[in-house]
Amino acid sequence: MTTVTVHHAKTHLSKLIAAAERGEEVIIARGNKPAVRMVAVQPADPPKPRLPRTPGRLKGLVALDDSFFEPMSEEDLRLWEGEGHQY
Repeated sequence: MTTVTVHHAKTHLSKLIAAAERGEEVIIARGNKPAVRMVAVQPADPPKPRLPRTPGRLKGLVALDDSFFEPMSEEDLRLWEGEGHQY
């Protein structure tokens, strides 16, 4: 366990991080009073492999009716563009 002052920690931060990564516990103190403990972060579980992107994979799962492709009404268009809202 290494104990250092805040001033020393600011001056030698990269060395203290390297020590924590090696498994050492680093205590940063204000004067003689310990304030924080610096330890290495434990690695998270490895990410799960992603499925390859396949065109058409969602075919048949999403249905849109013909109204989806119709133009917006003037009122809907104004609201879409942020007009008409009072914040």
